[in-house]
Amino acid sequence: MSAEPPAAWAELPFFDEDYPAIAAQLTGPDILPPAAQRFAALDLTAPEATRVVILGQDPYPTPGHAHGLAFSVEPDVRPLPRSLTNIYKEMQEDIGATPATGDLRGWARQGVLLLNTALSVPAGQAGAHSKLGWSRLTRQVLARLSDRPRAFVLWGGHAQGFRDAIEGTGHLILTSAHPSPLSARRGFFGSRPFSSVNKWLKSQGETEIDWTRP
Repeated sequence: MSAEPPAAWAELPFFDEDYPAIAAQLTGPDILPPAAQRFAALDLTAPEATRVVILGQDPYPTPGHAHGLAFSVEPDVRPLPRSLTNIYKEMQEDIGATPATGDLRGWARQGVLLLNTALSVPAGQAGAHSKLGWSRLTRQVLARLSDRPRAFVLWGGHAQGFRDAIEGTGHLILTSAHPSPLSARRGFFGSRPFSSVNKWLKSQGETEIDWTRP
């Protein structure tokens, strides 16, 4: 069973032109996350509600971890994935607190779109679906969100490769190294993305993100 395109984003050409062919390849019980959660990020954060975009790569390949939002895991997952552990280390240094679990749906409900650039992965095979065509959805989402100033957080070279899809002016575009253990000490630690986003939102007359909200 394939996931249904989220209604708020259904006008994107991807869903008619690309998704049917991708969905046909998402067969078998070992595709993560489960089909019902495949578009969870887009389901939770509609275009008009989106204030911040954080781009990830592909879902966690460990069964029971990924639930459709970049970097987020189900609330009972322990230990946290290493990238998320580093995100929380930086958040602690930046704003002095972190969420109680690795579930980031509280961010999504405040307008933070946690979008992976591939929305599926076979269990245990990180990156195996990166060439299926999901990147066309990423580019269309970023173009759609270029209609007014928003904050875009691009961690690592992979996410920064989509920067050219962000159009228009007035955006906050934050770039740094990726939070993975291989690169976090090359510029992610000390980048203070959470306070930077909130300072920018406040300058736009918008409510700040409560990064610790469950």
